[in-house]
Formats: sequence, structure tokens, C-alpha cells
Amino acid sequence: MQTPSDITLNKAKNILTITFDNKQYPLSAEYLRVYSPSAEVVGHGLGQETLQVGKENVTIRRIEPTGNYAVVLFFSDEHDSGIYSWDYLHKLATQQAQLWSKYLAKLEATGHVRTQH
Repeated sequence: MQTPSDITLNKAKNILTITFDNKQYPLSAEYLRVYSPSAEVVGHGLGQETLQVGKENVTIRRIEPTGNYAVVLFFSDEHDSGIYSWDYLHKLATQQAQLWSKYLAKLEATGHVRTQH
């Protein structure tokens, strides 16, 4: 299991920086929200994923540790049911470029245009 050595949230509450093996990974709140490990996002089985749209301006209100293995992120859109394990956060951090591209391609395929305020 990969355990982060540091987790910090910027003042704007839209970038969570996670440090694994002395390398910092800045992850946007939008990215973390659309890849929430919650049932609302991933469903209850393969093929049941729900594409999250309109999350461009979401922020992280607070972070709560869950045991020694995970955190719960509380988002400004009231979403707080995803438990982000250290392994899952490590995957999101190290595969960010691929996962973000995949998300943007899915948005484009549905015709959704991202808007940031």
C-alpha cells in the first residue's frame, strides 16, 4: 500500500496536493470529484458508471481521515460519500494525464462543454 507523506489543500480549496515518495501531485477538486470512488459515480458494477458533468467549479470544503488508510473529501456540491483509499489516490495521482484525457473525451462525446467561472 502506498501511503502519502503529505496532503495539503490550497487556499482556494480547488487543488489538493498529495505527496507520494517525495513527489508532489497537484490534483484539482474537479478531477477528484469526477473520479470519486462513490457508488453515485462508479455505480454498483461494471458499466454502471455515471459521467459527472458541471463539476468545473467544485471545491473541497474539508478532508476527514478514515482510519490509517483513506480520507473522505467533502465537496462544495454536498458530495461526501467517496472514501479515497491511499492506493486509489496513488492511482489518481500517477495516472492523472490518462484519466483526465479519458474524462474530457467522455464529456466531448456527450456534447458537454466545460465552463469555468
